[in-house]
Amino acid sequence: MILPIGTTVAVADGKTIRMFHNTGVKPGVHLVEITAASPVRFPTSSSARAHVGVVNFQGRRLVEDDFAAITAAFLNKLCLDGIIEHLVVVSDQRTLGKMRKHFHGDLKGKIIGELPNDFSGRPLEDIASLIADA
Repeated sequence: MILPIGTTVAVADGKTIRMFHNTGVKPGVHLVEITAASPVRFPTSSSARAHVGVVNFQGRRLVEDDFAAITAAFLNKLCLDGIIEHLVVVSDQRTLGKMRKHFHGDLKGKIIGELPNDFSGRPLEDIASLIADA
C-alpha cells in the first residue's frame, strides 16, 4: 500500500491505541510514532482481577467494546478538528468491527485502508512492513 505523506496510522486493540504519522516519500512507508495520551483509561481494582470465569470474560469484552467506541470517538474528533487527512486503521477483527460502528461519516471518507491484524504489541518496523505489503 502506498501512503500519502502525513497519513495517520492507528493501531488498536481492545485496550490500547498507538498512533503514527507517515513521513515517507512515495512509495515508501516511514512511520513516526506520535506521543499522545490514550483516549481513555479504565480503572482497575483488585476485586475485578480476582474473579475468574465466564462473568470476568464477558466483563472484559464489555470493557474492550467500550474502549473501541471511545477510540472511534477519539479518531472522529481528530478528523473533525482537521488533524487527520488520511487514515489507516490496523486492529484485530473484533475491535475493528466495533470501531466501524462508531466512525463518523467524515472519518469514513478519510480511511484509505483497514488491516484486520492484531499488531498493537508489535515493533514499529513490523507495522510499517504490514502496511507496505498490503
